[in-house]
Formats: sequence, C-alpha cells, structure tokens
Amino acid sequence: MAASLVFRLHDRGPEVVREVLLERGWEEYDQEEREEEDWNLYWRGSAFRNSEYHNLLPWQRLNHHPKTVGITRKDCLARNLRKMRATFGSALYDFSPTTFILPNHYTRFLSEYNNLRVTRGPPVYWICKPVDLSRGRGIFIFEDIKDLVYDCSVIVQRYVSKPLLISGYKFDLRIYACVKSFHPLTVYIHQEGLVRFATEKYNLSSLRNPYAHLTNTSINKFGPFYKAAKGRVGQGCRWTMSKFRHFLHSQDINELLLWQRINNIVTLTLLAIAPSVPSCPNCVELFGFDVLVDVTLKPWLLEVNYSPALSLDCQVDITVKRGLISDLIDLMNYTLSDSLRERADRGHGCKRLCFRAKRPRHVPTPPVLSRFEGTKIQKRRSGGQSAQTLPPIKTLRQPEKMNQRQSRQHASGADCQRRLPPVDSNQINATRGRLANETHRDKTLNLIFGPCSRTNASVVNRRTCPALAPQRSLHVSEVTSHDDAETEAETERTGEADASSSIHDTPHRELGFRRSKLPNIYSGSHGAVRMERTPGLSGQHVPPLRVGGFIRTFPFNAATLRASRHELDVKVVMKELHKLTAQLATPGERLRRDEEEAKKETDGEEFDALLWGPKDPPLLSQCFKPT
Repeated sequence: MAASLVFRLHDRGPEVVREVLLERGWEEYDQEEREEEDWNLYWRGSAFRNSEYHNLLPWQRLNHHPKTVGITRKDCLARNLRKMRATFGSALYDFSPTTFILPNHYTRFLSEYNNLRVTRGPPVYWICKPVDLSRGRGIFIFEDIKDLVYDCSVIVQRYVSKPLLISGYKFDLRIYACVKSFHPLTVYIHQEGLVRFATEKYNLSSLRNPYAHLTNTSINKFGPFYKAAKGRVGQGCRWTMSKFRHFLHSQDINELLLWQRINNIVTLTLLAIAPSVPSCPNCVELFGFDVLVDVTLKPWLLEVNYSPALSLDCQVDITVKRGLISDLIDLMNYTLSDSLRERADRGHGCKRLCFRAKRPRHVPTPPVLSRFEGTKIQKRRSGGQSAQTLPPIKTLRQPEKMNQRQSRQHASGADCQRRLPPVDSNQINATRGRLANETHRDKTLNLIFGPCSRTNASVVNRRTCPALAPQRSLHVSEVTSHDDAETEAETERTGEADASSSIHDTPHRELGFRRSKLPNIYSGSHGAVRMERTPGLSGQHVPPLRVGGFIRTFPFNAATLRASRHELDVKVVMKELHKLTAQLATPGERLRRDEEEAKKETDGEEFDALLWGPKDPPLLSQCFKPT
C-alpha cells in the first residue's frame, strides 16, 4: 500500500487547510512519530527562516516564497510601486493612490497637502495606516492635517472618496493570486474571491465611523447592523465573486475590461519584486490582493496580504476558501513518488537540497553529508516495528550552525527596533550585487520522481535568478500585511529572523537553487481535477491554462512566455499588457501579432491563455475575433 502524503501546520492552524488535506487522504505530521524531514507540505502564516529554505528537500513544499516583503508590507509596497512608476511611467502604474511614508516623507506630504488646499478644488481626504498592522487596526481617515496623529511608522494615502457603491454601501474585492514560480514568473488567479462590505452606508460627513469606511470583516462583524438586511447586500458583510459578477451583468458594465485591469494590477505589482526574489521551485505563494473599484469603474490597489485570512466565519467563507485551498494543493505538483520521501533518496548517499547558497569559486564548499546517515530511516509506526539504522558517519554541519547563530543574533534585536522609521529605498538598493547566471542539469531526477512522472529530466535546465549582494539590514519590523488572525499573535511574539532579513547577512555570497524540475501534478492521481491545457506547445514548457478555479494569467501570450523564460524582460511584459488592455477597451478589434516571431518562438504552434474574471473564461484569441 502506498504511503500517504504528510502535511505540517505551524501553531495548529489554519483549520480549513487541515480539513481539506485530511479529506484528500493526507496525514498530519506528528513530531513524536516521525523524523524531522518526514513531511511533504509545511504551512505557516509567518515567514520561514533562511535555514528552512536551505534545507528543503525534493519531496517537500513550502507555502511561502522567500523575500516577498517588498509588496506585502505597506511602506515597501509604496516604495516599489513608486520606483516602477518612475522607471516605466504612469500609463500602467496608475492604480495606487498617492502615498507618503511618515515620518520619512512628511515634508513631501505637507507640500502636497498645501498645494491641494491652495487650488480650492473639491475636498481632499486622506487615510492613515500603520505599515505593519493588519485587519483594520490603527486606520483612520482625515481631511484636516491637525487630525493627523501617529506614534509609529505609517503611510498616508489619498483617500478614494468616490467608490462604487451597492445599495449605498462601500465594498472592496479580495483577489486570491497564486505565484507558482518567480523564475519563470507563473501566476494564477482564482475565479472565486470575496466581496467585503462596510455595514453602514457610506457618508463622508462621518469620517470616524469605521463601519461606514472600512470593509475589514474583523471590524464589521462587530457592527450594530451586521446581521440586518442591507438592501441588495443582504445580511452579513460578504459576497462571493460569483454574486458580484451577477451584479455587474445587471448594471450593463464592460466586465471584460474591468477584469483585465484588475489582472494588470496583480501582474504589475508582482513585477516590482520578481527579479529580486530567489528562485525556489518547491514553493508557492498565495497572496490576497485588496482592490477597490471607484464610480468610474477604475480599480485601485489598497494592499497585498502575505497570509490572507482562512478562518471560516460564514457560509461565504466556506464556499470560497475550501475550494481555494483544494485547488492550491493541486498546483503544488504532488505525485505518488513524493509520498516515498526519504526512501526515494536513500540510494543517493547525500541530501539533494532544492535551495543552495553559492560560494565564490576560490572558497571551497564544505561537505554536507546526509542527516539520514546515522539516523533512523524508517519511522516509528503504531505497529511497533523496529527501525533500521545506518552506521554512524561524522557529519559536517558547521555552515548551517553558523547560519542559525546569525539568525538568532539578528532576531535578538528585532523587538526593540520595531518603531524605527524605514530605511530609504536608495540606501537599501545601493549595494546590490552583480547578476550571476548559471545553468544546472540534473541527470538523476528520474530516480526521485519515479516512472509515474511525465517530466523529462533532460529539459531541467534553466538559468538562476538575479542574486542580491550583501546589503544593509532593515532596522524595522518585517511583519507583513498578515490578514490571518490565527497567525498574527504568533508573528508578533516571535523574534525569529526570516529569509527576508537574513539571506543577505553573509558577505560575498550569492543565492541560488539547485533546480529540481517537479513532476506534473496530473501524472499522479488526486481524483478528478479540472485542467485545461494550453493549445499547442505540446504542454512541455507551458503551465496549464486552468487548474480547478485557478486561471493562468501570466504568461498570457507567446511574447510574455518568451520574456519570462530566462531573465524576466519587464519592458516586453509592459508592452504586451498595454496592448492587451487597449484591445479589450476597443471591442471587435482583432488581436494583432507578429506571426513569424510567434511561430519561431513556439515551434510553429499557437500559444493562448484564458481571460480571468468572467464566469466562463474565454480564450484571449476568441475575445478579439471579429463578430
């Protein structure tokens, strides 16, 4: 009988992940019964430590990529979007309200505030948010600068004062985006999401009323009108995305253009950090993008959540989040061979890590022997079988111990440094290292993946990501925009240094990974999974069009596929996004392509994608065919 896949949850949550995995036949990790490496999925709400990425084994997956704090912390997001706007112009990067980081940019904010007051136009409102808090805590809205009072690092944004309303109630959209890989960039957006409502009617004369201006469920579920019927909104404060689509149809709105603009927000935001995120093929990341739609149907990005809330507070949560987690597991590339864990690796004599720190050529890499040697290979089972052991071999783990010691030293000062203002982005990026491009060919992958994998080991040959040289550590909290009440307390009470803060601490070291091409999930058997393959290209290098409710939104054509194969060509991606959006804004215009170039890059076969958003997503090529 085949062994079961094993999941490991940090600090006992979230419960919906446990329920879904147990229903799929997984087993939960028990440290009393299993060895340290005997798991397939490690899920946690906070960031993983640097050492946990370095020790990652081929059969293991983590639910976070390293170094994504650049978009999940409010001040870092503001800096990165401002840099992208300065580099590529505001034609595409116009989806974020004007933002200032205080106290660093107080003089800039004061100048902008005074200029707007002098023009004597319509009233201008501002919203203040602490940079490292979530769930609506510490947020307030003001018009007069005398009401701006803060005692920590905050961002001040221009308030979108004319939002689209439903029955007089403000709402925003929680969009679930999964980054399957940053190298090459591969993004999926789930068809289902949440529409989050305020529970009192929108009114600019009551700026201090959180139930009228904030849409966080953690706030509105305590409001006096939470259970009352509120026009078309109904009881509670949430809709599914399917119900929102029905509302759009009833209002005769150009739905395709709205969805594509939201899709652009997700892609363009990820492009701000994609070149700097280390490659880790054994990781996925589920982001929660909060998007507000104004009366002109323009979407605005409010923030990006690092660990979107997975608590089940109502029936809408159950409908959306259970399907979301189930589809996310289908994106993680598990096959029957992954359940073998260390038995598939037993004959190799050493651990094959999926994360590797590269040293300069003149510095020899110390040998790292397997921790399986001299330890129990077969785990203690309930049947009481004796475990087999190998003769003890002296292992050299000094580099790992040094990394752990550095992490502890870095963490020791984290709490006392939480309130210091953020370091300017020019200082952060002043010491970026040169690029290090290297290819790896692994001829022994089939020994791990087994005969059930459709993956050809000969195609596992990609270039590594741009590495970061040592840079000055941020002397601020790297608590990101967690939207999960179950993990917030744990994040605040632990001082562990995560990969975002500790990767660059070792001088003269570049980051890279041993590229482990993971098998296609559809070669295994997890039950019936809705999957649509990309037309053409033999499906070898192109991720599937759709996995359950997840729609592949990047790459979306031959040009973006080509631009993301090796080093990400951001300029090409910008051009293609602009062209696609313009064509959707002009119904009936046929999609224009450079046919010869597309044919050359795709071996004569067509590349296509689905348009995320509509109930039945059409192929992009069908959207532009003349009627």
